Amino acid sequence: MQSTIQKLSVKEKVGFSLGDSAANFIFQTMMLLQLSFYTDTFGLTAAAAGTLFLVARLWGAVVDPVMGAIGDRTDTRWGKFRPWILWTAVPFGIIGFLAFLTPDFAPSGKLVYAYITYILLLTIYSMNNIPYSALSGVITGDMKERTSLFSFRFVFVCLATIAIQGFALPMVNHFGKGDSAKGYAVTMGIFAALAMLFLFFTFFSTKERVKPDPKQNTSLKEDISSLLKNRPWVVMFILFVMMFVFLAIRNGNLLYFFRYYLDKDSLGFFIGNMDKGLFGLLRKLGFAGEGTNVADSAFSFMNILGQLASIIGIMISNAIVVRLGKRNVFMAGLILAAVCTALFIMIPPDGIMLILVLQIIFNLAWGITMPLPWAMMADVADYSEWKLNRRATGIVFAGIIVGLKIGLAVGGFLGAFILSLYGYVANVEQTPQALTGIRLSASIYPTVALCIVIITLFFYKISKSMELKIQDELAERRKNYKG
Repeated sequence: MQSTIQKLSVKEKVGFSLGDSAANFIFQTMMLLQLSFYTDTFGLTAAAAGTLFLVARLWGAVVDPVMGAIGDRTDTRWGKFRPWILWTAVPFGIIGFLAFLTPDFAPSGKLVYAYITYILLLTIYSMNNIPYSALSGVITGDMKERTSLFSFRFVFVCLATIAIQGFALPMVNHFGKGDSAKGYAVTMGIFAALAMLFLFFTFFSTKERVKPDPKQNTSLKEDISSLLKNRPWVVMFILFVMMFVFLAIRNGNLLYFFRYYLDKDSLGFFIGNMDKGLFGLLRKLGFAGEGTNVADSAFSFMNILGQLASIIGIMISNAIVVRLGKRNVFMAGLILAAVCTALFIMIPPDGIMLILVLQIIFNLAWGITMPLPWAMMADVADYSEWKLNRRATGIVFAGIIVGLKIGLAVGGFLGAFILSLYGYVANVEQTPQALTGIRLSASIYPTVALCIVIITLFFYKISKSMELKIQDELAERRKNYKG
């Protein structure tokens, strides 16, 4: 009976998923384009941008647990977590837009502006995303439904990622017409407006169903103590740190690989052969052509194909997980992704088709894994309630997302530091040493982080059989959570 009343409609799954699409209009831009925006458009040095990432993202890691604790203690007629999605929707869009403006300030003024807007962005992102993430743990207690929900969620994440990775740079070039600062402002204005609309839809289409025991005390000290006693939580924390170190380095530096390392004639030949396909449509719409950097065009096109492969991976992920379990599928997908990433060091400057093949295989493998760590986070919250008789969904999710923010901070700093260490200078032909740094930051360095993630998964002990046991026993307990 418990799992039956917690089945989710397609409308609710879509509504919930649009919340992550909204977040990813900003998050994916931060991951993929913000380093190159700061160095090549805004005017910061790579070292200054790296320090900014480290400071601001560590600040985000401080805000996360505070927001988790606040979310757990919020009590409204809409629930604990949904209200925050409503309250932060408009500030999230406005600050996301302001963070990609290039003011006409002196260099010191620009640096101050970058710190203020980026720190504000990460603060409002935490205020929005921690409650949104925790919502996934209380929207249903049925673990099968939860896995299905995350499959929906990450299809929509991929669609948002296609918009950023595939269309953002062509839109910047189109709207900017040679002025990338103007192009970023218009493009991010569009994405920010869409993010606000999607967040409103998420609020109005979802419902919180899993409630903590009303008799449970609300001691923050007990919440934190429960985290540290929760071994799967500790494993997931380490996993998220290293996974996002990987993503921050690889995704943040991959555009440099296209712009400075790959042969422009080979890129031009590749793009020319794409004219009858999607890139031809982009050209007709005015998003590519004269004035558009051929490296940016190839980068965008490959990202579109890669995200389509990710969607296929997400769509088949649930069926594989039902047979093999979350951890085993997650580990297998990461191993394949690590191999594809490491092989980038072997790519010659004219190896465009090899990049395409590796990107498609990488994204297919990554797509299979995408829903799994987030579904495992919800399982960890259930494990805490089952093992320790305390449910603090917000602090469980916030604590793990602290790992995400630390990973982004360290990875963003390392990505920029590597460029600086090897002598990168923006918008000029790079030295052989700088090209070596660009190649390593797109291949070997991020692969090391991903290998640590794979090793960490060996210590995650919530098996498929344990998941079912936890689900059934909690369903029985919750029948008595009244009054």
